[in-house]
Amino acid sequence: MSSHVTIRLASDRVEIPLITDEGKNQRLFTPGEVVTEQQGFMRGHGTYMEDDMIKSSVAGVMVQVNKLITVKALKGRYVGEIGDVVVARVTEVQEKRWKVDTNSRLDSVLLLSSVNLPGGELRRRGAEDEKQMRKYLQEGDLISAEVQNVHSDGVLSLHTRSLKYGKLSQGILVKVFPSLIQRRKTHFHNLSCGASIILGNNGFIWIAPITNSEGGEGGGFTQNLEDVVSKEDRKTIARLKNCILALAHCKMMLYDTSILYAYEESLKYDVSELLHQECMTDVAFLTQHRLRVQEV
Repeated sequence: MSSHVTIRLASDRVEIPLITDEGKNQRLFTPGEVVTEQQGFMRGHGTYMEDDMIKSSVAGVMVQVNKLITVKALKGRYVGEIGDVVVARVTEVQEKRWKVDTNSRLDSVLLLSSVNLPGGELRRRGAEDEKQMRKYLQEGDLISAEVQNVHSDGVLSLHTRSLKYGKLSQGILVKVFPSLIQRRKTHFHNLSCGASIILGNNGFIWIAPITNSEGGEGGGFTQNLEDVVSKEDRKTIARLKNCILALAHCKMMLYDTSILYAYEESLKYDVSELLHQECMTDVAFLTQHRLRVQEV
C-alpha cells in the first residue's frame, strides 16, 4: 500500500531570538548547518568537520572559547561532571547500592558506602546495614547528592557524605533543561523571599520552606513530614516555581540572582497569572533588564 506525502520546505529561515545573560540575542544553529567556514578553528562538542567547514551536529547555540568552537544543545540529557550537585529520585534498591534517576542517559548509582550512617557514625558497612537500606532510602525518595565519579560507560557514581546532602522532605520539584542551570560555587540557596532552593546541575530544581536542620542526628535521612507548612510558604513556593518556568520558557539561565529578580518582578501578578504567555515574557524581560543594569 502506497501513500503520497507532501513535505513543504521553508522558503526563509526564521530566526528564533534567545534571551542571554550577555545582553544580546544568540542565533540558534540546527543540525548540519555551517557554523563557520574560516580556517584555524578547532571543533568541540556538538560539531563536526565536513568539506573543511565546521558544522553543527545538534540544535543549540554556539560557544567560542579562543579558537575552540562548540555548539551547546538547548535540549538533551544531563551529562555529569565530577563535583556536580544533583537532585535525584531513587528508582530501585539493589545489593549495597541504590539506583537513582538523575535525568542522564543511564541510571546513576549511590553506593551504601557513599552515604552517611544515621548519627554520622564512621565504620565499615556490614550485613546489618545492608538489611536496613530501605529504612534509609526507598523507591520514590528524592535526594540531593554530589557526583563522585563518572564511569567510562557514562554511569554516574554519587555520594551524600556531607550533611547538606541527603533525603529531601516537603517541597516541590521543578524540571528544566540542564543547559539552563548556570554553574556556580554553591547550588544551595536560602532566598530572602522565604524559601530554600537547590539548583541541581541535572535540571532538577528543589524548592522547599527554609528549615534550621541540616541533617542533624539523622545523617541526612530525616524528614519533617508531620510539620505543617504555612499558607504563605506554600504561596511563595508556588510563585517561585512559576517564575522558574517563566525564565526557562524564555531560555534564560537559572541561578539565585535571576530567580530572585524574577520573583520580585512577579509580585504584581497573581500566582496563577504567571502561567500565561504574556506574563511569562514580561517577567523574563524585566528580569533580564535588571540583570543588565546590575552588570553595568
